[in-house]
Amino acid sequence: MQLIFDGHNDVLLRLWHNSKTGADPVAEFMKGTKEGHMDAPRCKAGGVAGGLCAIYIPSGDLVLKEPDENGHYETPLAAPLERSPSLDIALEKAAIALKLDQAGAWRLCRSTADIRKAMADGVFAAVMHMEGCEAIGADLDALEVFYAAGLRSLGPVWSRHNIFGHGVPFAYPMTTDTGPGLTDAGFELVRACNRLGILIDLSHITEQGFWDVAKTSEQPLIASHSNAHALTPVARNLTDKQMDAIKESKGLAGLNYAVTMLRADGRNDGNTPISDMIRHIDYMVERMGIDCVALGSDFDGATIPEEISDASGNHILVAALQNAGYGEEDIAKICRENWLRVLAQAWHEPVKG
Repeated sequence: MQLIFDGHNDVLLRLWHNSKTGADPVAEFMKGTKEGHMDAPRCKAGGVAGGLCAIYIPSGDLVLKEPDENGHYETPLAAPLERSPSLDIALEKAAIALKLDQAGAWRLCRSTADIRKAMADGVFAAVMHMEGCEAIGADLDALEVFYAAGLRSLGPVWSRHNIFGHGVPFAYPMTTDTGPGLTDAGFELVRACNRLGILIDLSHITEQGFWDVAKTSEQPLIASHSNAHALTPVARNLTDKQMDAIKESKGLAGLNYAVTMLRADGRNDGNTPISDMIRHIDYMVERMGIDCVALGSDFDGATIPEEISDASGNHILVAALQNAGYGEEDIAKICRENWLRVLAQAWHEPVKG
């Protein structure tokens, strides 16, 4: 079975929500549940051996708009969040990640050697990620603390604005050029991530923000869970020009399993064929090359194709790649090796070979 390193999931969000009603997050992840998409048993069954696990602060005011008679929709951006409660929630989720590590439910990884060792040992290789940096102040002191706790990846914004930059809305059809880019604090955040060795994730940032990071960062350009705008013109997907820049930087884009980002009509319909996933992978491979395409499921954060169902169904996508003519070496790149390459570069690891 091909082992998969998944570029984005929201399992910490689900575990955090359930902990508020008395559930034990360690037991829920280790023993498994019928809720959501991810836990240790389902990951093992589907070959999901690790991934970037997001610390995400939910927006209670966000209500997705229903499509009109033409299938079009535009949900206003979520309101900006206050720093203090956001920091509290982020710390609670980081604590869950650390408890899972201490209990042996997963292994919190800070290097690609850690990831490969965890995979070899059959333990889920978790990397702490932050999706939207509302918990971090402009002084960046909290960034240093989260780094010490294991944070190794972050996306400056989600689909709302913050002190670092601007996010894109849930909208179809819509250009990715929806507003301004990084603020002065955002440029400082990028430079701090370069210094510390924290991967910068460009999913859900405006197109101007993308180019601001591109001209500032020393890292390969990464969009952990974004698809091709040419095939599904939602504001959260990547334009051809953005993919060209990712290719030039030797970065990557991770296929997002969210059906709204896969379907030609942009609808939130789980009855979405696996062929739509292959269609986007084919397009991205043709545009960027096999070394720049990976997986970023968005498990526990989106509606995914019913045929995949949850983490245990990843082997169905792998089989579809085989049927589409991808060889084992190329599938290994898509499933994990491309991620491990860019993580090593972002984390300042020595170049091998």
